[in-house]
Amino acid sequence: MSTVLALETSCDESAVALLESDGKNFYVLSNEIASQIDAHAKWGGVVPEIASRKHLEILPSLLEVALSKSGKSIKEIDAVAASVAPGLSGSLLMGSITARTISALHGIPFLGVHHLEGHLASVFLSAHPPTKPYLVLLVSGGHTELIKVGANGCFKRLGYSHDDAAGEAFDKVARLLGLPYPGGPGIQRLGERGDPKRFQLPKGRVSKPEGGFYPYDFSFSGLKTAMHRKVESLKADSLELPIEDLAASFEQVVAEVLVERSLRCAIENQLNTLVLVGGVAANRRLRKMMIQKASDQMIKVHLAPESFCTDNAAMIGAAALLRLLFVPRYSSLNLGVSPRWPLEKADLLYQASPPF
Repeated sequence: MSTVLALETSCDESAVALLESDGKNFYVLSNEIASQIDAHAKWGGVVPEIASRKHLEILPSLLEVALSKSGKSIKEIDAVAASVAPGLSGSLLMGSITARTISALHGIPFLGVHHLEGHLASVFLSAHPPTKPYLVLLVSGGHTELIKVGANGCFKRLGYSHDDAAGEAFDKVARLLGLPYPGGPGIQRLGERGDPKRFQLPKGRVSKPEGGFYPYDFSFSGLKTAMHRKVESLKADSLELPIEDLAASFEQVVAEVLVERSLRCAIENQLNTLVLVGGVAANRRLRKMMIQKASDQMIKVHLAPESFCTDNAAMIGAAALLRLLFVPRYSSLNLGVSPRWPLEKADLLYQASPPF
């Protein structure tokens, strides 16, 4: 059995987890998350300095609780992992420095994990993980990407958002409707009672310089603008905002765009398995639509467990265990953090001379 202690601090969630693997299955021994929602809600979004300070304050006690619940001691840990890219630099540093300190003090190998690789690994915390190759729709507050995971485990980005990520669009539209941050849960709750066909909203596309459109890419800024204009128009007519129908219509068009382009990408790249991960992957309308539409195309869908869709340390631990199981390499203690680092270059995080 391999045991990993994992930390996740890429944005505004402080998280610590311990995981084991017998080479085939993954077992989450503990998974602690300290939310910062209340600290950022009044600002309508994440404040980087506040996020860093909160990580610093909570990590020691969070580590203590996670170790206690796991029944493991530090001496039983085979490796310690932390997200090192991408994300907020200050937040990443809090987790990375903590993990590297534990590594140095106790002589435990360190793995610096790419945050998106963590999201991709979250599906391996489900009862029935996929078999490579497959296509991943990673949809969260900061990312909306279509990523091919090859038979050899390599990553290739096939589509992405050119402006707002889907989760970011949820937050901005929620603010427009007077809903609290984060916006996804509020829009989903209201949308379940609304009419998703009442308002016709645009499915943003990204133009190619030579003409036509990128088939697998996303754009949500036009949708956000259309929602703003619709709300302002209703207010100008002194009408009470039908926020349930507005929420349902917005949620419906986002789900349709994500599903349609994901399935087109899978079909045209001859991939018969599609994986859905990331915070927005917990959205019930999206999950239901993806399963139904994919079934029509004879494409198998694997969903990350809802409890591991939003940022958490268990997914970072899963990514680290996959590295240890199939490519047993470690990161240098001199590895820093990077707010932007492409997933395709994640292998460089495990070389003797770190890339940053």
